[in-house]
Amino acid sequence: MTRARSALVSLADTPWYHVVSRCVRRAFLCGKDHYSDRCFEHRRGWIVDRVKQLSAVFAIDVAAYAVMSNHYHLVVRVDAERATSWSRDEVLQRWTQLFDGPPAVRSFLAGRGNTLDAATLRAIDEIAEKYRARLHDLSWFMRMLNESIARQANSEDEVTGRFWEGRFKSQALLDEQAILSAMTYVDLNPIRAQMADTPERSAFTSVAERIGDLMRAPSTISATTASPAASALAPPRAAGAPDSSAGPRSETKFTSLPKQPLMPFDATARLYAAIPFALDDYLELVETAGRCLRSDKRGAIPIQTSKLLDRLGITPDQFITCTTSLMRQFGSAVGAPANLLQLCTARQIKYLRGMAAARGMFERKAA
Repeated sequence: MTRARSALVSLADTPWYHVVSRCVRRAFLCGKDHYSDRCFEHRRGWIVDRVKQLSAVFAIDVAAYAVMSNHYHLVVRVDAERATSWSRDEVLQRWTQLFDGPPAVRSFLAGRGNTLDAATLRAIDEIAEKYRARLHDLSWFMRMLNESIARQANSEDEVTGRFWEGRFKSQALLDEQAILSAMTYVDLNPIRAQMADTPERSAFTSVAERIGDLMRAPSTISATTASPAASALAPPRAAGAPDSSAGPRSETKFTSLPKQPLMPFDATARLYAAIPFALDDYLELVETAGRCLRSDKRGAIPIQTSKLLDRLGITPDQFITCTTSLMRQFGSAVGAPANLLQLCTARQIKYLRGMAAARGMFERKAA
C-alpha cells in the first residue's frame, strides 16, 4: 500500500535517506540512445551541478550520488538543526535564490524594510518560517531538482509533458550500517551495470569524484572537502531589478548559484556534518565489494573483510548481496533488525520489507 511521503521521510526517525528518481520516457536521461543515435551524456553534468547548487541553498548534504542512463541515486542527510539556526534574513536570501518571492519580500531584501508597516513585517516573518521549513524538506529539494532538469531536457528535446515517471523513491537509513550499505550500493551502480570496471573510472559518481580529489593538489582538496555547514550564499539579486514572476527562477539564473562540496568523511566525529567513517576505509570497502561484483573476476579474488566491516559487525557475504540489490531487499527503510522494529512501532505498522535481509546481514557479532 502506498504510504504518505511524510510517513516515509520523517526526521524524527533519521536524517539520512537514499533516494532514486527515474525517467519516464523510453528516451535516455543520459548516455547514448542507440534507437535515435542521439547522445545525452552531457545531461549527467546537469544533474550533478544542480544537486550541488541546491545543496548549497538547502540544509541538505549529499554523501553519495550516481547518475545512470535513465535514473539517478542520491544518499543525503537532512540537517533541520542547521536550518533552525539561520536568521530570518538568511532564510529569505536562500529561498529567493530559487524563487523570486512576493513583492514585500523583494522590497525587504532590497533594503527598504524601514518603509514597510508592522503588519507587512509580521507577514514577512511568517513567510520566512514557511521558507525555513521548505529548506530542510527533502520533497522540496527533489521537486526543485527534478523540475529544473525536466525543463532543460524538454527544451532540448523540443517536447512537452512528463519527464520523470512519478514521485521519487526513498529509503530511510536508520543506522551506520544502512548508511554504509546505501553509499556503497550507489557508488557501485556503474560497475554492476558494466559501465565501468573500476570506481575511479565510473564517471558521475561520488566515489570517482572523491578519488579525483585525492589525486589533485592539497590546496584543491581542501577547497572541495570543507564542512557543508560553511557553504556560502550566492550574492543577492541587484536591487531595483526584481523579476515579477513568483515561479522558479530561470535556468540561466540557476547557473550562478555556488556548488556545495560533498559531505566530508570524519571517523573522529569532530566535524559538525560529516559521514561517520574514515575515507580510506570506505574506499577499501568499495574496491573490495566492486571486485566481488565484477563478472569477469568473480571468484578470482577472495572476499576480504574490510576493517570497517569488522568494526560494524557486518557479514561480508550478506553485505555483498545487499550492495547488489539494496532496492529489492529493503523497502522504505534500511537498517539493523532492532531499528526496523522501532520504526514499525513509530509508524504504527506491523512489518517492513527487508527484515529477513537485515537479520542475515547485520546480526553477526563484532569481533
